[in-house]
Amino acid sequence: MSLIFIAPPLQLNTSEIARYAGVDLYVLRLDLMHPWVNGNKWFKLKYNLLEAKEKNFTTLLTFGGAYSNHIYATAAAGNLFGFRTIGVIRGEERLPLNPTLSFAVQQGMQLVYLNRETYRQRNTPALHEYLQQRFGEVFIIPEGGSNLNGVRGCTEIVNEAIAFDYICVACGTATTLAGIVLSLHQGQKAIAFPVLKNGAFLAQEIESLLTNYLASGLPAPYSSPASWELVCDYHFGGYAKVNNELRLFSQQFTQEHNVPLDYVYTAKMFYGVMDLLKQGFFCRGVPQRGCRRHRLLLVHTGGLQGNIGMEKLWSDRNAI
Repeated sequence: MSLIFIAPPLQLNTSEIARYAGVDLYVLRLDLMHPWVNGNKWFKLKYNLLEAKEKNFTTLLTFGGAYSNHIYATAAAGNLFGFRTIGVIRGEERLPLNPTLSFAVQQGMQLVYLNRETYRQRNTPALHEYLQQRFGEVFIIPEGGSNLNGVRGCTEIVNEAIAFDYICVACGTATTLAGIVLSLHQGQKAIAFPVLKNGAFLAQEIESLLTNYLASGLPAPYSSPASWELVCDYHFGGYAKVNNELRLFSQQFTQEHNVPLDYVYTAKMFYGVMDLLKQGFFCRGVPQRGCRRHRLLLVHTGGLQGNIGMEKLWSDRNAI
């Protein structure tokens, strides 16, 4: 099972901040892989779709918020590979549909809405049983593709990043980080930037994903995880919270480096990296053998479609 992808470019960033910090900075542009199923979403969906196909499921059911990149990508991938798709959306229906949900419907996805209290049970057997009774035999993919299939796919994101000392990535469910950590050499380090407030709780989830994956017998590039660290200071108030400082940074970064950032994930991570570069954070320790300077890889996980809806919300508020 495959899509026609553009190989994600590895783009050198010529930021003065990185130069003064003595660091070589690169961006892995996963956002350019495919028009609709790009970023880390394809990697988290890939083995879920393969399992569904192997088990002869014809319908995919998954979960997400009204601006979910995962809902967007699942709808598109389902349409491309001939699956019926059902999206269970957090909260009440709001019409007209925002651009994310409108696209999902155009791709053939059936939308179902759950109030927030019921939605919190999205990972429970009881709710899954109810959904199976309501919709029949469906292949359930958890919110964000956060399962061992998702981790497996994410081991393929930076598996050739041998020359980098640090790999930086935004962190929501921790699935992408877990996959990356499993794909790195000892001596490399992954730095994750939670986009949720009080994101330190993700450490337990990361350890659980790593332990369960290594015990599952699924393919792993290495027998033990590489080093990783959470940096929890750049959430800007919580998930999908954006202030004028972050908006301005994102817009300026795009203008200067021709790298568009999404407000929910990558803008926060890029902001955090630039701030830490000023503090000398990435010059700790010794660079990899043969490297005179530390080399950083920033993983652009896509999600740009969500900017359309957020910009519209800001425009509507300013018009009032």
